[in-house]
Amino acid sequence: MTRRRLPRPSELQQILRPKPVKLNPTDRRLSNAHTIADLRTIARRRTPRAVFDYTDGAAELEDSLRRARQAFRSVEFHPNVLRGVSDVDTSVEVLGEQSALPFAFAPTGFTRMMHHEGERAVVRVAQRERIPYALSTMGTTSIEDVAKAAPHARKWFQLYVWRDHAAGAELMRRAEESGYDTLLLTVDTPVAGARMRDVRNGLTIPPTLTLRTFLDGATHPAWWFNLLTTEPLEFASFGSWDGTVAELINALFDPTLSFDDLAWVRETWKGKLVVKGIQNPDDARDVVKHGADAVVLSNHGGRQLDRAPTPLELLTPTLDAVGGDAEVWVDTGILSGGDIVAAMARGASMCLIGRAYLYGLMAGGERGVQRCVDILRQEIIRTMQLLGVRTIDALQPTHATLN
Repeated sequence: MTRRRLPRPSELQQILRPKPVKLNPTDRRLSNAHTIADLRTIARRRTPRAVFDYTDGAAELEDSLRRARQAFRSVEFHPNVLRGVSDVDTSVEVLGEQSALPFAFAPTGFTRMMHHEGERAVVRVAQRERIPYALSTMGTTSIEDVAKAAPHARKWFQLYVWRDHAAGAELMRRAEESGYDTLLLTVDTPVAGARMRDVRNGLTIPPTLTLRTFLDGATHPAWWFNLLTTEPLEFASFGSWDGTVAELINALFDPTLSFDDLAWVRETWKGKLVVKGIQNPDDARDVVKHGADAVVLSNHGGRQLDRAPTPLELLTPTLDAVGGDAEVWVDTGILSGGDIVAAMARGASMCLIGRAYLYGLMAGGERGVQRCVDILRQEIIRTMQLLGVRTIDALQPTHATLN
C-alpha cells in the first residue's frame, strides 16, 4: 500500500512557479511565439484577411511555394559528434562585408500595410542585429527616411526596371546618395503573376472600405485605427495608386526587359549588383558575365510563375555554372533556422527571408520582427550544434542531403 503525506511548503514552492505576468499585450502575444509558424498564427489573428493573404499567398495554385517549402522539409541532416560546439559563430562574409547571421531581410512591398511601423521597424532590427536590409522599390517608406531610421544599418535597394528608365536612374541616384551599398535588380516580373487570393479578396493599395472589408475591419479595429491615424499609406518611390497590385505592376514594369537593360543598370550603378529572380543555371552564368556580383535563386516567393523551379534544388547546378565568379543566394520557402542551415550547407552564400519577418511585423511591429530574428538565431545555433559544426564555413553538402 502507498504511504501518503502532506507536501512541505518548500516542495510546493518549487513546483508552483507561475509564469511571470506580462502587462504589455504585445509582449504577452510574442512570448507565446516559439517558431515562425507561431508568429504566422498570431499575424493571421491581428490583420484583416486581405492583408494577411497578400503576405501569405502565392500565384495560381501556389504550387511553387508549396514545393519550395517541401524541398526544405525533405532535407536530411547528417551530424558529426564529439566536435566541441559550446561556441558557435553564425557570421558570414557577404559581398566583402560581415553579417552577424547568414540571412538578410528581403525586399517586400507595401510593408506599412502589414503594420503601421513598416520599413522603419525592420531596418532598425537589421541595424541592431548587424544584418543587411533590402528596401523595395514598392516600399511604403522613402529611401531617405529608411536611411534616417537606421543610419548605421547595412542597406540595400531593390529595383524593378520601369518603362520609364529615367525614374529608375533617379531611384538609383537617391539610394547611392543615402548610403545604400548594394542594388538588387529583380528580373522575374515582366508582368504580374496571378495571385488569386488578392483577386478574390479584391485587394487594392491602399485597402478600400467596401462592405466586406468593413465587416472584416470590425474584428481588427487596432489595425484600422493605426492605418487611419498614421501617415497615409502610399508608395514612397512614386506616390499613390488607385487600383490592384497586378494593375500597378503591369502599368509600371517593363515587359521588354533584356540583357541590354542589365548592362544599363550595371553601368549606372557603381556599387555591388545582385540579380534576383534567377531560375536556371544558364541565366545565372549569363548575368554574372554581364557584371553581377551575386545572383539570387528565387521564384519570387512563388508569387509569379506557378510550378517554377525550386531554388534549393537549383543550388548545386548553379554553383557549377557560376564557378566561383559570383555569390549564389537563396530565397523562397524559408521558415526556420534549420532551413537556413540547410541552404548554407548546400553551398549558398546567403539566404533572404521575407514572409518570416513579415509575420513577425504583423504580430507585433518592431518587437515582432525582433522575435523573428531571435527565433531564427536560436534555431540556427541549435542546428549547428547538433550537426557538430562551429562555423557556417564548416558546413558541407554532406551535412544536408536532398531526398
